[in-house]
Amino acid sequence: MEADVVTDLKVHSRYNCYRLSPEQMNAIQDKGVSVTLNPGTNIVKLLKNETSYTTGTGAKAEPWILLWIYGGKVINRKTNVEVVATWASLNGYDDALTMDVTEPATLCAFLFDTSTGNHSGELTLSVTTL
Repeated sequence: MEADVVTDLKVHSRYNCYRLSPEQMNAIQDKGVSVTLNPGTNIVKLLKNETSYTTGTGAKAEPWILLWIYGGKVINRKTNVEVVATWASLNGYDDALTMDVTEPATLCAFLFDTSTGNHSGELTLSVTTL
């Protein structure tokens, strides 16, 4: 029986960072769909994926979404660090982002892709404030 192999992958905060310019950040905020997160516990979940990889083929895209949270103060319960801006992703229907919002913030949801002409459909997110 072979032993499991563990590989450590080190990511350098400067050398392995793709820097986004202010113009690119504005473009993300303009392209994404946004909602205000009010103070309290906020839970974000992916509810439905009605997107396809290639229009007309019926091939489903995997359910995932990128989130940019900014403009206030939030504590992601997975990191327990209060920040004024953060990134997150939801990967699958069982994934959830739980945040304690201490100052109103903006959640911007969007997708990245290398091709824009062959996709269709929408993803539905649930944002619940407790």
